[in-house]
Amino acid sequence: MPNYQLDQLDQLEAEAIFILRETAAQFENPALLFSGGKDSIVMAWLARKAFWPAKMPFPLVHIDTGHNFEETMTYRDEFVELIRASLVVGLVQDSIDSGRVIEEKGPNASRNKLQTVTLLDTIEKGQYDACLGGGRRDEEKARAKERFFSHRDDFGQWDPKNQRPELWNLFNGRKNPGEHFRVFPLSNFTEMDIWMYIQRENIPLPSIYFSHEREVFERNGSILAVTKFLKAQDHEPVTRKIVRFRTIGDATCTGAVESTASNLDEVIAEVAAARQTERGTRSDDKRSETSMEDRKKEGYF
Repeated sequence: MPNYQLDQLDQLEAEAIFILRETAAQFENPALLFSGGKDSIVMAWLARKAFWPAKMPFPLVHIDTGHNFEETMTYRDEFVELIRASLVVGLVQDSIDSGRVIEEKGPNASRNKLQTVTLLDTIEKGQYDACLGGGRRDEEKARAKERFFSHRDDFGQWDPKNQRPELWNLFNGRKNPGEHFRVFPLSNFTEMDIWMYIQRENIPLPSIYFSHEREVFERNGSILAVTKFLKAQDHEPVTRKIVRFRTIGDATCTGAVESTASNLDEVIAEVAAARQTERGTRSDDKRSETSMEDRKKEGYF
């Protein structure tokens, strides 16, 4: 018998596809949370491969803060068409208009935290019993605590101290009415693995992942882009710099990095030499030492 040996990317791909198929098998109405960032793009790409040539058995769900980069929104619509997926959009603006959430005020205001309510409302409206997320354990200390199958109670809340064991790749998806699961197929990928997989699969990406010139300003140690949602204050000089984004989210709290990396080879080399995590550019994670874990307990991604 020939001795087939899988490389690291093959093993990670096989694990993710197994979890995607297990999700489809165990749950009645799963959905894939899609932000337009590289991790959710890879997860959707893997889902396409997992069920090919059939259509993937769950929709992409995008929680739109209304403060997204234009490049991300353009890419989202093009990518959905490319992989023949259905798209469900939950609007944070609808949550604000209905009084479900109150928009923050002031120069550091962001809609990022408000997404939680919109997400939980969208899950309830769609009756999704499992939501696939692109979180990775190397990203952030709170995300390192997640299981592949992460239980949420009937309020959408997560208890990191009360999680189910996952021995021998056995996943317990049993739940009570009103509860749901978050499922993380990319848990064992690293940022470098993601970039290497994107390169191997030739997956198209939003243009802001690569170097480009744009107007930016510095605030609280982050390089923020000038957009119609975010303006510099009088004491914050606006300059034009060559930058790119390592992570994509709400434009009001997603920082850029100065970079000349204009293709995948250059991005991979830059990531290999980086001494700051990709979420180190996110101002929303700097609000407190436990900001991500606090948001996740409330039902965040």
